[in-house]
Amino acid sequence: MTDQATPQAEAGSSVKTYLAKHMREYGLLFALIAIMGFFQIMTDGTLLRPINITNLFLQNSYIIIMALGMLIVIVSGHIDLSVGSVMGFVGALAAVLIVNFELSVWVTVPICLVTGGLIGAAQGYWVAFWKIPSFIVTLAGMLVFRGMSLWLLEGQSVGPFPKEFQIISTGFIPDVFGIGRPNGTALAAGAMAVGAIIWLGLRGRMRNRQYGIEDEPMLFFIIRNAIVTGALMFVAYKLSTFRGLPNVLISMALLTVFYAFVTENTVTGRRIYALGGNEKAAKLSGTKTERLTFLAFVNMGVLAALAGLIFAARLNTATPKAGFAVELDVIAAVFIGGASMSGGSGKIIGAVVGAFIMGVLNNGMSIMGIGIDYQQIIKGLVLLAAVIFDVYNKSKQS
Repeated sequence: MTDQATPQAEAGSSVKTYLAKHMREYGLLFALIAIMGFFQIMTDGTLLRPINITNLFLQNSYIIIMALGMLIVIVSGHIDLSVGSVMGFVGALAAVLIVNFELSVWVTVPICLVTGGLIGAAQGYWVAFWKIPSFIVTLAGMLVFRGMSLWLLEGQSVGPFPKEFQIISTGFIPDVFGIGRPNGTALAAGAMAVGAIIWLGLRGRMRNRQYGIEDEPMLFFIIRNAIVTGALMFVAYKLSTFRGLPNVLISMALLTVFYAFVTENTVTGRRIYALGGNEKAAKLSGTKTERLTFLAFVNMGVLAALAGLIFAARLNTATPKAGFAVELDVIAAVFIGGASMSGGSGKIIGAVVGAFIMGVLNNGMSIMGIGIDYQQIIKGLVLLAAVIFDVYNKSKQS
């Protein structure tokens, strides 16, 4: 009896240990489900209607895109407070070039993305090579580009945009199967995503077993993938009954996959985490820390520019107040998603889930008619709870 009980006890202990180490990841998933369930009930089913799910993606696309870049900046041990202002400035630049100067969309978009990269390079230069704290540099950038937006637009809104620019945000992928409703392309894309997730998960388990790395217990693996794949197919079906896949959803998905691959499966990704964990040790090991920091800010500038184009296309106009306080939602999404305040830890998927949590909170509270004052209070408390949970988990593990 004792010999049989020992393996069971060891298995139970290993499951508890694994769960304790990955509590934040599982907690995030269940928190998102719980929040969506709550608002689904409180809004009498409005939250998960096809049109509202589509609006959730359209409304939060620019937050999610910037959260990808912000995660890399925060993981590397820095922060960028200027992203909202850069987003607004690039949207204003696009409006002036397209509406006032009548430049082609195909010329304007590359100009705006390069401008975002140059802004990120300018800020990254002072942070990386002059060692000026990123908080100060990007706070200055926030003020500078907010003022430049006002100057560029002369205090007025500029628009509307041509249709070829609007489809960046409000366009939909046509149904290649010609079914109509439900949209066959949306269902096929959902099925392909499910297949890819399961295949990558099984492949990762095989690789971990081959190298003797501690792996997720099979029961957890099955439950987590069942929840994720079920949610994906549910969303795909809901979208298929409306207008199909939004263009911006495809952009978000491709960017998420790309950045997840870079951060988790490349040497550059591992060096970024090493940089945030201990910059001196990373430098002594041969990592070019200044160049990595510089590139992190360049990348953030390009993504902020892309977000600015998407935001302007969605509103069909550029306004002087565009991007105001957006940086707070982006930073909150990354911290809620599990990134550490001290750098060195955090995942792309966590940042995306954190952004969706913020988006569902905003959307659900708006549908319920909760005032903006209470919305800000609740979001602030959610962010504080996420940070406290992170600190508590670290104190338990140490």
